[in-house]
Amino acid sequence: MRKLNKTAASAAAATAIAFAMTGAAAAVELHGASQFGDDHAFTKALVKFEELVGDCYDGDVTFVLHKNSELGLEKDYFNFMSQGVSVDYAIVSPSHMSTYSKMAPLMDMPFLFRDVDHWNKVLDQGGLDPIAEDVSKRADVELIGYAGGGTRNLIVNKPVEKMADLEGLPMRVMGAPIQTRIVEAIKAAPSVIAYDEVYNAIQTGVIDAAENEAAGIEQMKFYEVGPHISKTQHAITVRPIGFAGKTMRNLPEDLQACIRQAGSEAGKFGRELESSQDSEKLAAMEAQGLLTTHEFADRAKLLELAEPVKRAYAEELGATETLDKINAIQ
Repeated sequence: MRKLNKTAASAAAATAIAFAMTGAAAAVELHGASQFGDDHAFTKALVKFEELVGDCYDGDVTFVLHKNSELGLEKDYFNFMSQGVSVDYAIVSPSHMSTYSKMAPLMDMPFLFRDVDHWNKVLDQGGLDPIAEDVSKRADVELIGYAGGGTRNLIVNKPVEKMADLEGLPMRVMGAPIQTRIVEAIKAAPSVIAYDEVYNAIQTGVIDAAENEAAGIEQMKFYEVGPHISKTQHAITVRPIGFAGKTMRNLPEDLQACIRQAGSEAGKFGRELESSQDSEKLAAMEAQGLLTTHEFADRAKLLELAEPVKRAYAEELGATETLDKINAIQ
């Protein structure tokens, strides 16, 4: 049986699992979705996933990847996968899973990971399995792999290299309460400001700092108003590859096995790609004289101050054992 990997942004949005009249193995068509184009790490990870499934599976499987937000945004993709319609696989931020699973946002909590090495080990050693089980139970979406890898640092209008520099620093945070709690715990002064207002807020002195990954700094030109990057490394993104549970259960068992294996491998591919792109973008901007990076000497203190807030948040989510499991991974 011939295998076909096809990416087509104009294909129909419904999943089709067509069974051959001759009694041969099912011909399967699966639909994926990405907010981004061909050059983005998420899209590349999904294409890698398709290739790996095709290499593994002996039957006839076709992939249709809808790019550039053709099927909406990540929150839409997750709802579609939960319902078992339109989208079978996609990379989705944990925040978009929170409607179904209270535990899911833990994956994006600041200072959850000690460093990049710890982040990789947690993802490889099943540290997030309890969260994945909760998502599967409540949303019927299986998390088959973990992409991500952008490291978030402070964007500041002056050098910030130690705790004394951070104390009382007015900085923008996202709307999630855990973000405010963490920033207060590390002695800075949080302000919830819309993302598209951050540039102007720093420029006009409403705040002195924000935080983001290298791609966001580059895209929004934050370096023009915040040319000093303090390497707090307070968050390393986790972007799960989700697969619709309703679709999975209708697939042949050998294809299910290939999908799960490919999801894990594609997630690793995506992490390596995005983390390398992140560091390369930051280095390139520094080489161009657009910004200056500063090591944060007291990062161990940041982790210490954040721990009680992380624990209280995990208790609220019913995820204390999960946090303990993550912390225990060396």
